[in-house]
Amino acid sequence: MAPLLFVPNTSTAPTTPTAVTQPRPQPAPTLPQPASNATQTLVKAAAASGTGTATPRRREKKDKANKGNILNRLQQICTDADPKSLYRNFVRIGTCAAGGVYSAYQVGTNLSVAVKQVDLEKQPKKDVPVIINEILVMRSSRHPNIVNYIDSFLHKNELWVVMEYMEGGSLTDVVTANLMTEGQIAAVSRETAQGLEHLHRHGVIHRDIKTDNVLLSLTGDIKITDFGFWSQVAGPPYPKRTVIVQPPYCLAPEIVTCKEYGPKVDVWSLGIMAIEMVEGEPPFLTNNVVKALYLIATGTLQIANPEALSSVFRDYLRCTLEVDVEKRPDATQLLKHAFFDQCEPLRTLTPLIKTARDLAKPQVIPPVVRLTSNIPPSAPHDATRTKHWHK
Repeated sequence: MAPLLFVPNTSTAPTTPTAVTQPRPQPAPTLPQPASNATQTLVKAAAASGTGTATPRRREKKDKANKGNILNRLQQICTDADPKSLYRNFVRIGTCAAGGVYSAYQVGTNLSVAVKQVDLEKQPKKDVPVIINEILVMRSSRHPNIVNYIDSFLHKNELWVVMEYMEGGSLTDVVTANLMTEGQIAAVSRETAQGLEHLHRHGVIHRDIKTDNVLLSLTGDIKITDFGFWSQVAGPPYPKRTVIVQPPYCLAPEIVTCKEYGPKVDVWSLGIMAIEMVEGEPPFLTNNVVKALYLIATGTLQIANPEALSSVFRDYLRCTLEVDVEKRPDATQLLKHAFFDQCEPLRTLTPLIKTARDLAKPQVIPPVVRLTSNIPPSAPHDATRTKHWHK
């Protein structure tokens, strides 16, 4: 495979600054999901390939059996209780496919939590196993850099998943609103790599590492979330996988070229995430899918102003974005890279989080105040205003 090339982009892009709280020029770029349709197409095609010639009656029986299996599985892993009796002050902070995401407080401890509520009747059947996957990984993966799972409930055909609440929001919010220093990028990358090292050591490939799935606390703590696409493998040597689950810009070359892959796909995603922290959006985002896949497969990566990055940062990117899997480091090896010697304290992320939160607040337009003094007064008691009017 060709080595990774840093090709200067023709468009201008911000370089990595030295100021900690310098905002990224607004309007900040958003992170659309250009491959969502393609991903859905893959899912639909995979589902269609297994339909065979079954009659509607047999399909109906199979669907009922699958639903029963899913409910049985949920009953095994969920607490049988009403979550509203154990948590209070629910405030909606987001949405999901068939429900909502809420902040709440645990009764008795006053612990702040995030609660994902899913109506199983409305949730697409194919997505329920994804939620089960997420529960299984989180509850077995206790680590400072992984969002803490607290509990889950199956109540009145609704699934409630209670997790640690990361009030700082996602890394996406931070990178689209701020210019980050190399030290801050190194700190975020190190914390994420530590979480991945823990997952890989326990035979789990995340397979969807991106800024959307890295959350922050208000004090700058970094934690990985969203384990819906995780893959369970045995310990080293790892058996390989071949299923594509990520958006194109996150895909490692071995996935694009339909080769078997292992935990090092998460290391590639770390490199892509580092570029996003520099430029405010991931590479390949503006390319069509076919071109993006070609550029990834050939190891041709466009990054604006690579000369503005330090030599140790450029070497970190070359290591994580190495096309040859055998030469690409695993998470444990990567954590020894000199790039992490320049990590800034996590508390330096707090101003960036505040900036992102302020930008996310709805803009309040002040009311228009009509001034009556722009009409010359005529009444005797308006003599003072008349005096000011004629000045």
